[in-house]
Amino acid sequence: MGKGGGCVPSKKRSVESPDQDPPNPERDGPVPAQERAPPAAAEVTAPVTENNAQTTKKLRIFIIFYSMYGHVELLARRIKKGVDSIDGLEGVLYRVPETLTSEVLEQMRVPQKDDEVPVISAEKLVEADGLLFGFPTRYGCMAAQMKAFFDSTGGLWREQRLAGVPAGFFVSTGTQGGGQETTAWTAITQLAHHGMLYVPIGYTFGAGMFKMDSIRGGSPYGAGVFSGDGTREPSTTELALAEHQGKYMASIVKRFAIPC
Repeated sequence: MGKGGGCVPSKKRSVESPDQDPPNPERDGPVPAQERAPPAAAEVTAPVTENNAQTTKKLRIFIIFYSMYGHVELLARRIKKGVDSIDGLEGVLYRVPETLTSEVLEQMRVPQKDDEVPVISAEKLVEADGLLFGFPTRYGCMAAQMKAFFDSTGGLWREQRLAGVPAGFFVSTGTQGGGQETTAWTAITQLAHHGMLYVPIGYTFGAGMFKMDSIRGGSPYGAGVFSGDGTREPSTTELALAEHQGKYMASIVKRFAIPC
């Protein structure tokens, strides 16, 4: 990913200096073959074939989440759809490690996790061009599983290996006043200590951010879903907002990655 303020192309310079006479073939004579300038690049460039074609590596946004009953995971998958829709970008799903025992999870009737989504380690974070973290709320803050994952990034923090990486959040709460904004707001401290660049979505979702005709999660801080008693499914608007966040984050990461 590109760092700093980007690249500034140099101005075109004249081939001939103003204080020199133009070349005169009759006066100067023919130029020896070994001193002639090589032909233009377009004339010597070999045609692109299947053997010498170079594939452009996609920028990757890691979508890292903890989802107990599946609500956050549904947002994560829709965010990935948004990221993947932007040319040159790819969303990659990861789970954070579980901290509860299987016995406790069974008593809480937590469904089995999909093995298709791998568990991420802290060291893997440095491979991402952008990061989106999703988690349910616990009294207005991130769930303990996500906090434990952030606590495992101390080695990266000491070397500031995540400094300058764009990052954002998406959340799930049980009620309307359960922390759609504060859950993301209190998580910003994790990014600040790492020097990451917090990317909220603001009101870029447009009119959908202002409609009051239905219940929906999400805020200027990021996408969100109301889980209620655990049986409520994300609404069409909540899923659309999640997809928008994926697209928006991808556009920001792409802007930061302008090659030099």
